[in-house]
Amino acid sequence: MNYVSVENLTKSYGIQPLFKGISFNINEGDRIALIARNGVGKSTLLRILSGKEVPDSGVAKIHKDVHLVLFEQEPIFMESASIIQNIFNQEHPIMKAISQYEMAMETEDENLITDAIMEMEERNAWDFESKVKTILTQLNINHLEQPVSKLSGGQRKRVSLAKTLIQIGFEPKHVLLLMDEPTNHLDLNMIEWLENYLMQEKVTLLLVSHDRYFLESVTDEIWELERENLYSYKGDYENYLEKKAARIESELASIDKAKNTFRKELEWMRKQPKARTTKSKSRQDNFYEVEAKAKQKIEEANLQLGMKMTRLGGKIIEAKKVYKSYADNIILKGFDYTFSKGERIGIVGKNGVGKSTFLQILQGITLPDSGKINVGETIVFGHFSQEGLTYKKDMRVIEFLKTFAENFPLASGGSLSAAQFLELFLFTPDKQYTYLSALSGGEKKRLQLLTILFKNPNFLILDEPTNDLDLPTLAVLEQFLIDFAGCVLLVSHDRYFMDKLVDHLFIFEGNGVIRDYPGNYTQYRILEKSKQSIAGLSSDITTPKEFKVPEKEVVAPKPMTPEVKKSNEKMTFKEKHELENLNKRLPELEKEKTSLETKLNTSSLDYNEILQLTEALSKVNQELESAELRWLELTEKV
Repeated sequence: MNYVSVENLTKSYGIQPLFKGISFNINEGDRIALIARNGVGKSTLLRILSGKEVPDSGVAKIHKDVHLVLFEQEPIFMESASIIQNIFNQEHPIMKAISQYEMAMETEDENLITDAIMEMEERNAWDFESKVKTILTQLNINHLEQPVSKLSGGQRKRVSLAKTLIQIGFEPKHVLLLMDEPTNHLDLNMIEWLENYLMQEKVTLLLVSHDRYFLESVTDEIWELERENLYSYKGDYENYLEKKAARIESELASIDKAKNTFRKELEWMRKQPKARTTKSKSRQDNFYEVEAKAKQKIEEANLQLGMKMTRLGGKIIEAKKVYKSYADNIILKGFDYTFSKGERIGIVGKNGVGKSTFLQILQGITLPDSGKINVGETIVFGHFSQEGLTYKKDMRVIEFLKTFAENFPLASGGSLSAAQFLELFLFTPDKQYTYLSALSGGEKKRLQLLTILFKNPNFLILDEPTNDLDLPTLAVLEQFLIDFAGCVLLVSHDRYFMDKLVDHLFIFEGNGVIRDYPGNYTQYRILEKSKQSIAGLSSDITTPKEFKVPEKEVVAPKPMTPEVKKSNEKMTFKEKHELENLNKRLPELEKEKTSLETKLNTSSLDYNEILQLTEALSKVNQELESAELRWLELTEKV
């Protein structure tokens, strides 16, 4: 079934075209990722499809049976209303019944709860209510009577996401879900849960996201908006990179060919008489087409960051017996650590366990309750905070940068002017004179990063730096951080970004406990899931209770149970042959398991290789466990 049909869609802001004459179709079951540089029109395209914006020209036809649900980066709420009123702000009778039940449970009024339960029974709404509970719990949404106006930015985003996910569960069969950066402000556990949820729902999806692992899991096709056109690539993100590189190579060859033709045609045009009637009109028209093709430029994001880092001394940072708490919320409990040169540490933990507070304590912004933080004299912090770009008054981009410095020193010697430095960060001369308030979210993030690096830090503290950054900028930022000689302390929900950069992790487990894990995030998650599986198996095994026989009490021997009799039976020829095979197979399985575990500990693995090895290890463990149990059964008969 065709959900959406778009023909010759064009949209511009002022003289700047976002996309021009693009056409595409979305069919039932499609799961599409939409990527582009910041400011190219990803969010605008989603809003046009949902009817919230109007294109300059072109047609977007939505099938009459299809219901569109849009999740936006900047959600709009009824500010004075509560969380629950905003989430269940729909006319669906089951939604109303669940809303009344949730509100009644918050009040703890028995009469209200009884009436709400009766309504739930009448509407047969308990299955839906269970689903709603799961969504609210997984997104850590509590105190449903709280006004939305009092929520933080991250809480607002999660409430909006909950509303969207709940809504698609109550809509008609044919739902097209449009999502704009759904993983922003979610912790890593929430993102993994959202991945699984969207896979199980099997919705038709058009998704804007910079989270590459999320794209790999949830989508199977990539669309890219570039130079006013829309390009489509079937397959995963790695396939997209390969196909895009091939396309650009082909386009460059085509432009070179057009340049040669243009030189020949230009010579012909100059030799001909000036009177237009004496020339071939068709050849003239063709000349201008060739000229446009020859002058076309393909510019990739080349963010070159050859910065001159402030020299690191022998002493970096020493934390000695650091304690910090807010009332009953313990952030640090006797934290001890000495940072080394060039360390790259990732910080992992649920929202609210104190990760941002920890970063502030290291920089001396927040004081600990007790203990010491000794910072080396040569340390220059570069702190990329979640608060984003801060400025007292609106001004142009270049004016803002010059409030920090006029010039930027380079590692190779010499310096760059503020304007030259902005160009390296993909701010064109025209963009440099744009007012800060007119920048997109991603452009503001890029400018925020620029101002931090302008100070030549040698200890970078990056608190969610990937939010709102486009994929081309992210790729170049990753390469810069790989080459960066100083220390990096990274908080990020972007698992791909984390895996590529960090050497080890600080795991914030809550209640002031911080565990140092020697590996990247994917390796940590594999280990945690293995532990959970083992714990699940252990909980199924009942341990016999200890007992004492009373003194002078004669205990009669118990009759032999069928199980014991069975163990004393003689082995059949078939069982003997099976035991021989098991004696050969068990060492092979152990060897295979050891080999897979060794490969998994290799730091150079990419995400797909880790997934394949993990799946193989899981199968080997299952076969090994089954073989060992059978071996025990057979040896009891020997």
